[in-house]
Amino acid sequence: MPIKIPNLLPATNTLINENIFVITETRAITQDIRPLRILMLNLMPDKIVTETQISRLIGNTPLQVELELLQTATHRSKHTAAEHMLAFYKTFDEVKKEKFDGMIITGAPVEHLEFEDVEYWEELCEIMEWSKTHVTSTFHICWAAQAGLYYHFGIKKKKLDKKLFGVYKHKLDYKNAILFRGFDDEFMVPHSRHTTVATEDIEACDRLKIISTSEEGGVYVCMTDKGRQIFVTGHSEYDARTLEKEYLRDKNLGLPIDMPVNYYPDNDDTKAPLVTWRSCANLLYSNWLNYFVYQTTPYNIEEIE
Repeated sequence: MPIKIPNLLPATNTLINENIFVITETRAITQDIRPLRILMLNLMPDKIVTETQISRLIGNTPLQVELELLQTATHRSKHTAAEHMLAFYKTFDEVKKEKFDGMIITGAPVEHLEFEDVEYWEELCEIMEWSKTHVTSTFHICWAAQAGLYYHFGIKKKKLDKKLFGVYKHKLDYKNAILFRGFDDEFMVPHSRHTTVATEDIEACDRLKIISTSEEGGVYVCMTDKGRQIFVTGHSEYDARTLEKEYLRDKNLGLPIDMPVNYYPDNDDTKAPLVTWRSCANLLYSNWLNYFVYQTTPYNIEEIE
């Protein structure tokens, strides 16, 4: 939470210049508090795993969050029980007249398809268009980041020569990015993808700003002005064993798969994976909720525009 200080205290400008979040007395006494409404469009096959991963991160803040789960009506989940989907998920028709403080769109295992060939592509486009007027900030993850960049800005994905698979070192290209307040100069993020978006294509779009990159994976985070749309190509939400499950699945099926990079101690897959990204993941989601949702969204949620 921000530090509250007197309006004209000389330290205010100093702290702001040091990228410390401050809030003046005047603003503090005029703030009203209400739960944040977060909508998550879950496109991952194992819905429950992803629900847990995301809930763990957005629940680890002092803010009160109401999470609403969304599914596509044009695709029926094959890996999650119908009873679970019926009990906990809504379709777009059920929520499209509502407004939300924040929205998360997860990744999906459909990289091998062209966007237009994805079964629910038209529905996803409708949801992404709707988010521009009904959501304060939308957080796109992995494939959803590529899909969002393609839909909103016409930026195409490109196939990698080799799957990007493992935990990679990242840096901040923009040091004062609010989304990365409190981050170290270098930090680790899991990736698992066959496609990417070219840095030069994002740089050519004057509505996007690149915040963080990695040497191996290229652009990690880019965003629009004021963070109304944030695109994250990695999987900071992954559990300790998520990459291992994917690795062992393909290995046991005899499919070509390399050992995840920077994952097992001494590259020995008989040892427990070394988690090096958890603190950064918590800080990333905490910063998003605080600075781009809570501090930005209107108290009257109907005023989102």
